[in-house]
Amino acid sequence: MKKIQSIRGMPDVLPGETARWQWAEARVRDVLARFGYREIRLPILEYTNLFARGVGEATDIVEKEMYSFDDRGGDSVSMRPEGTAGCIRACEEHGLLYNQTQRLWYSGPMFRYERPQKGRYRQFEQIGVECFGFAGPDVDAELMVMTAEMWREMGISEAVTLEINTLGSPEARIAWREALVTYFEQYEADLDDDSRRRLHRNPLRILDSKVERTREIVAGAPVFDDWLDAASREHFERLKALLEGAGVDYVVNPRLVRGLDYYTGTVFEWTTDRLGAQGTVCAAGRYDGLVEQLGGKPTPGIGFAMGVDRLLLLADELAALPPSLDRELDAYLLCLDDDRGGEGLALASELRRAVPGLRLQWHCGGGKPKSRLKKADASGAELALILGEQEFEDGTVTVKLLREEGGQRSLPRAELIEELKERVAQQATR
Repeated sequence: MKKIQSIRGMPDVLPGETARWQWAEARVRDVLARFGYREIRLPILEYTNLFARGVGEATDIVEKEMYSFDDRGGDSVSMRPEGTAGCIRACEEHGLLYNQTQRLWYSGPMFRYERPQKGRYRQFEQIGVECFGFAGPDVDAELMVMTAEMWREMGISEAVTLEINTLGSPEARIAWREALVTYFEQYEADLDDDSRRRLHRNPLRILDSKVERTREIVAGAPVFDDWLDAASREHFERLKALLEGAGVDYVVNPRLVRGLDYYTGTVFEWTTDRLGAQGTVCAAGRYDGLVEQLGGKPTPGIGFAMGVDRLLLLADELAALPPSLDRELDAYLLCLDDDRGGEGLALASELRRAVPGLRLQWHCGGGKPKSRLKKADASGAELALILGEQEFEDGTVTVKLLREEGGQRSLPRAELIEELKERVAQQATR
C-alpha cells in the first residue's frame, strides 16, 4: 500500500513550529487593532467567475494557477488564490460599502498551483488588509506607516525596503500598455516564452520577468512617467510628502507594476535581499475600479497582503524570534495516588486560574512513580509538581527542578502560586 503523504506544496505546520506562527500573527494582529482595523472572515471557496472578473482572465493566477472544479450542482468553484475579490464580494453582499468607509483585515490559507520552492507554496498562509471609501493618498500612507510598525514589532525593519510607484489612471495605463506592446514587438523573437505569451494580453507583466535576456530588453522599455496623468501625479507627490513627514524611507521603483489586472494608482512592495528570489515580503496597491467591475457602485479601494511563511523566514534569518518561543511547558503535575486523581485535577485547574499564562500539563496514563517522573522530564517542563500522600495531608506540593540545579522542596500551595507567577513573568520578558 502506498504511504499516505501530504500534497506537494501544501506543508504541515507541526506542533514545534506553531508557536512561531502564533508569534508572527499576534504581532500583526496587535498592530492592526491599534490602527483601528476590524477582522472579516471569508470562505475558502468562491465561484470561479469572481476571480476571472476580479483578478483578470489574462493573469497567470487565473490562466494557470487556480484550483477550480465543478461542484455537485454543476457550478465552477475555485479555492481562493487571493483575498481581495472575496472581501469585496462579502462587503457588497452584506451592504458594508454603501455610504461607508471600511478598514478590514483577514487571514487564512490561499491556494495557487505553482512550482513549490522555499518561501513559495501551493497552500500558503496570508494576512490581508483592505480599505474602502478613501480616495486620497492619506490612507495609502497609513498602510505604509502601519506595515513599517509591524516590521518594527517583529524586529525585521533593518532588512526590508519600501518600494513605491504609481500606475496612474486607467486611461493613462491603456496608453502606456499600447506603447509597451509596440516596443516589445520589436524584440518578440528574443523574449522568453512567458513574456511572448503575455505580450498582447498582459504586457505589464513582462516588466517583472526574471529572465536575463528579457530583463535587458525591459531596460529600454518606455517608462510610465511619460504617460502619467496630472491627477495621479499630484496624488503620488502628496503620498511622498506624507511618507517623508512621517519619517518612512522609500524608494521609487518605476518598474513596479504588480501582477494583477485590477491595480490602478499607487502600488507598493516591501522587499528584502535576505531571502534570495522570494524577496517580496508584502505587496499592495490601489484598485479604485474593482468594486464597480464586480457589480458594485464606484468605490475607491486599496489593500495589501503578506505571506506569514516569508515573514518567518526573514525573522529566522535575522534571529528576531524570542527564545521563549521554545518553551512548551512550565510545569508537569503528577499525582502518585490514582485514587486521589480528582483532587490533583482540581489543583491543576486552580493553578491555571491563579497564574495567567501558566502552561501546565496533568499526567495521564498511570505508571510507577519513577516512570511518571521520567515522563515529567521528557515533557520539557521546567518543574515537576508532585502530589503524594504526605502532600495531600499537609496541603503542600513537592516542587522538583528539572532543568537546573536545586533538587526539590515542599511548598504550601499559596507559596507555590506566587513562585509560578514569578517564573511566568520572567519567561514573558525573555
